[in-house]
Amino acid sequence: MYLETFTLPIDLEVDLLEARAAYNGGRYGYIDNRWPCGLFSSRDFGEIYFRNITIFYGGNGSGKSTLLNLIAEKLQLNRIAPYNSGEMFASYVRHCDYSMAYDDEGFRHRIPNGSRIITSDDIFDYMLTVRSNNDEISESKEEARELYGILRYGETVKFSGMQDYELLRAQVLSRKKSSSRRQFIRQIAGNEVKLNSNGETALQYFRSRLHNDTLYCLDEPENSMSPQMQLELVTMLEELAHYCGCQFIIATHSPFLLAMNGARIYDLDSDPVEIKNWWELENTKLYFRFFQQHRDLFE
Repeated sequence: MYLETFTLPIDLEVDLLEARAAYNGGRYGYIDNRWPCGLFSSRDFGEIYFRNITIFYGGNGSGKSTLLNLIAEKLQLNRIAPYNSGEMFASYVRHCDYSMAYDDEGFRHRIPNGSRIITSDDIFDYMLTVRSNNDEISESKEEARELYGILRYGETVKFSGMQDYELLRAQVLSRKKSSSRRQFIRQIAGNEVKLNSNGETALQYFRSRLHNDTLYCLDEPENSMSPQMQLELVTMLEELAHYCGCQFIIATHSPFLLAMNGARIYDLDSDPVEIKNWWELENTKLYFRFFQQHRDLFE
């Protein structure tokens, strides 16, 4: 575990708001967006204690994604997708605080290289990029098929300068006995990435992006995943957390992720915010009651 605690400046919010109002216009200053002030102080939530897997649970507007963004910004984690930030966000982040856990020799950990926040937007962008690249490669394959016939059976390319180098190189490849038409097209146009369902593609994204000995913030990673895919993601995250030196801070309301072995869960729907077991959460109870009502259909 790398990150041990994170402190929100809930006791300083009044001062932060007054300072911003003064900056905006002195005694008549007006603040357009007070967020995230009031979001956590109203529920007396100012201190977070982490485990290898820590989960923020809650409905829309509960602040779970905001917490991830505050942590990611304070720790300066790598990120791709932008996030919404109001005029108070930067000041709020500056007054957050955190402490790192100790390693086996008694030294404070540092944030591991490559640590990052991953959002659902990152995964959707990945899916779109894969599809866009495949479309481009598909068009290139059509051109490569035509080029193959011209180079293999047409006149020999005359080399008159470096501008002819790539074309001559392609002709040599087309006429090699050991190179088939399919190999020529693949080498010239490239390989398309195999497209699966959105859930399988999302799972492949995590397989390729998550590495050992790294800290990750994951914002609703279960998006686009079927229950079966979510269970596979759970297995992956548990193995990385318990055996491969990873720490995960996750925002989710998926019962499969909430039930991960050893996870500490903060219920952001409760007032004040409390640490709960996964089976005590309202979302999980809702699923339970639903299946209890239809229990006879499964027997």
